[in-house]
Amino acid sequence: MNFKRILGLSLLGGLVSANLMAGNDTKRGQAGAVELLVNPWARSSGMAGANSGIVRGIESMGLNVAGLNGIRKTEINFCSALYLMGSQININSLGLAQRVGETGTMGITLTSYDLGTFYETTVELPDGTGNTFKPQIFNFGAAYSKKFSNRISGGLLVRGISQSFRATSAFGVAFDAGIQYQRGPKNEFKFGVSIMNLGPKMSYSGTDLSGRGKLQNSQNDQTLGLLTAAFEQPSMLNIGVGYDFYFEDDLVRLTPMFNFRSNSFTSDQYQIGFQASWKDMFMVRGGYDYQEGIFNKQESTTANLGPSAGLTFQIPFMKNSAGENIQASDSDLYSGATKSKVIALDYSYSVTRYFGGTHRFALLLSL
Repeated sequence: MNFKRILGLSLLGGLVSANLMAGNDTKRGQAGAVELLVNPWARSSGMAGANSGIVRGIESMGLNVAGLNGIRKTEINFCSALYLMGSQININSLGLAQRVGETGTMGITLTSYDLGTFYETTVELPDGTGNTFKPQIFNFGAAYSKKFSNRISGGLLVRGISQSFRATSAFGVAFDAGIQYQRGPKNEFKFGVSIMNLGPKMSYSGTDLSGRGKLQNSQNDQTLGLLTAAFEQPSMLNIGVGYDFYFEDDLVRLTPMFNFRSNSFTSDQYQIGFQASWKDMFMVRGGYDYQEGIFNKQESTTANLGPSAGLTFQIPFMKNSAGENIQASDSDLYSGATKSKVIALDYSYSVTRYFGGTHRFALLLSL
């Protein structure tokens, strides 16, 4: 099977999936594990998630796993997010990616959600028992991406999802798949399709859901378990595109991008973004995430208002035969064509309707 056929089948599959998974706001609230809808990474969130077609490196495991192949050799990324500033919700993410052979890349990622401390209330003590508890929510993923040619790469990701508090917990497994295509003298045009959060239903269980009671026609108390309804995961489809424009002898690069996201349990999203890069050392970016009803406070069902922005300062370098540091372009880093190493600091801000927005800070190492 040639690469054109692979690409054609992937696009056909994406269009069919979009038709099957078209956004349906009447199903809002029927899915669980909604933390999977939150982008924990700094660079991609600064572009409102519009970069699913061009994303590279560890952050691709949050948008399109096919881009994981776009690292040099080893990449480490740590990101801390202050979600809805003032709500005391913190999100910490750690990712590691490593090239395997000439065409493969493996990656792992771990994201932990700190929701703060909750005060316990009961039916008998609605004002509180004096006890506190902290829910534990995290997910971890393992991914593999393969470069089929200079133009096409694809990837798969398996994610474990864990939610628990006290003796009650739920665990699930989700699968992501993606493909990316690029062409042009400098691979200026980029396109990608990804399907995310596909998996079986999840449900809660645990001894906290048990209690003493009597069965029908029984005189004796017994330990009874409470059955809980299973819930689905928030599956979605991304179709993204981007294009690099080069200026000033390739020292300046401007990249507009667009992504369409079809949600199975909420309205569809239309995300636009841009990134401007100078010498691949300083980057500024922005984006807007539009969803139906976002301008109407009474109808809106999302905390986000849409706008986001971010910036990056990174130092790419490598040593030549004389032992001198020389600059290496970001596009070369993504293609794995150089021996450069990179240290980068990332920041992004997303505007929200409530609280003080979401801040994300990240440290990236490419070794």
